Amino acid sequence: MPRYRLDIEYDGGAYAGWQRQAGQHSVQAAIEQAIFRFCSEEVSLHGAGRTDAGVHALGQVAHVDLARDWPAGKVLNAVNAYLQLAGETVAILSAANVADDFDARFSARRRHYLYRIVNRRAPLALMRHQAWWVSKPLDADRMHDAAQALVGHHDFTTFRSAHCQAKSPVKTLDRLDVARNGDEIEIRATARSFLHNQVRSMVGTLKRVGEGAWSAANVAGALAAADRTACGPVAPPHGLYLVAVDY
Repeated sequence: MPRYRLDIEYDGGAYAGWQRQAGQHSVQAAIEQAIFRFCSEEVSLHGAGRTDAGVHALGQVAHVDLARDWPAGKVLNAVNAYLQLAGETVAILSAANVADDFDARFSARRRHYLYRIVNRRAPLALMRHQAWWVSKPLDADRMHDAAQALVGHHDFTTFRSAHCQAKSPVKTLDRLDVARNGDEIEIRATARSFLHNQVRSMVGTLKRVGEGAWSAANVAGALAAADRTACGPVAPPHGLYLVAVDY
């Protein structure tokens, strides 16, 4: 069966997350339904990452097998057309034929996430579902310095959801950078894979550093504790974006 790679963008606000769930509206199910309306095939779409409810994507990647060898451009245009007709906030950015051994999840080498904080006194009118509004002044430089304690190969139990299904809490975090651009603070994280809620947990902890409640030593101590109760509050989902996946 021909296999296709789909690069996908979505606003996650209307969805219960990426993964198909009984009785819930998901990104995966929305695309599968669009594919069914296009070619009358019931398919299983396999994504690179299972983003949570409210989390967005600029570069999610998925693969799907179809019975017929459609031109990739036809798949792109048809699936997008049916997504639009259904009123979904999902777009297929590109479609390409790939080898049978390509797996959107297991072939991935690195995943890149962005977390957006808008740090200003005025509330958000246009981006209230696309960024975390923090009115208290944050020191992005202090946040960046503290973030470096988390970079590397560590037991990330402190920054792991109690519902995480990963076999091990040990991960290698390649990058965790914090930078301010005007009112916006961008936190960028890169790793081969992440634990459930890891990025949002790290962001919530770094926010405490930025507002002066914690020091870099507190962050290092929280990591060393390997205890979920040592983590700062988990940042809300709507500021998080899956930006890209490397293969």
